[in-house]
Amino acid sequence: MTDMAAFRDAVTAWATGGPGDSAHELAARLPVRTAVLLEGPSDVAAVDALAERRGRNLAAEGVCVLSIGGAMSVGHYARLLGAPGLGLRLTGLCDERERAYYARGFEHVGATQDSFFVCAADLEDELIRTLGVPRVEELVDAEGESRALKTFLRQPAQQGRAPQQQFRRFLGTKKGRKIRYGRVLTEALDPARVPAPLDGLLASL
Repeated sequence: MTDMAAFRDAVTAWATGGPGDSAHELAARLPVRTAVLLEGPSDVAAVDALAERRGRNLAAEGVCVLSIGGAMSVGHYARLLGAPGLGLRLTGLCDERERAYYARGFEHVGATQDSFFVCAADLEDELIRTLGVPRVEELVDAEGESRALKTFLRQPAQQGRAPQQQFRRFLGTKKGRKIRYGRVLTEALDPARVPAPLDGLLASL
């Protein structure tokens, strides 16, 4: 839905210091009811991919899925989009180490801590553990990156690390790779085995 993309862009511009007129105008005109605050674009890719697999059009349902550029921005976005601002329902997904940022940000606008979902380490870790390292390796090969992976695994810094940690690190070594695999790994999930935080988030929308 192009209008929801325009709303998302308007919110991002507003959050980075621009005027909020466009965001307010679009919020009034569109059926926006919920904002999903995610740390980065790879999380957005995973949420969008799972929603599509389940036959859902989140934009049409009035759900705006946003990358907020890191957990430290959650309080700012919550004030703009939650009760003090546009009055949208807030939810989100974060890493365990960033839980406190989300808890404070949501609390300050009257949202409860059970409004957001927490990954054990991060979403990539959740996806790799659910799929298993052999399956992730197959997916990397299918994406034409087996040579890059083998080169990465030969690096001294990777020696002695658990395979799951190695793959998680590999996903972050090239610009855009985490976003790409956010979708690839999510699309490869068994429908009956989806990481609990991601599954819970979708079910809550």
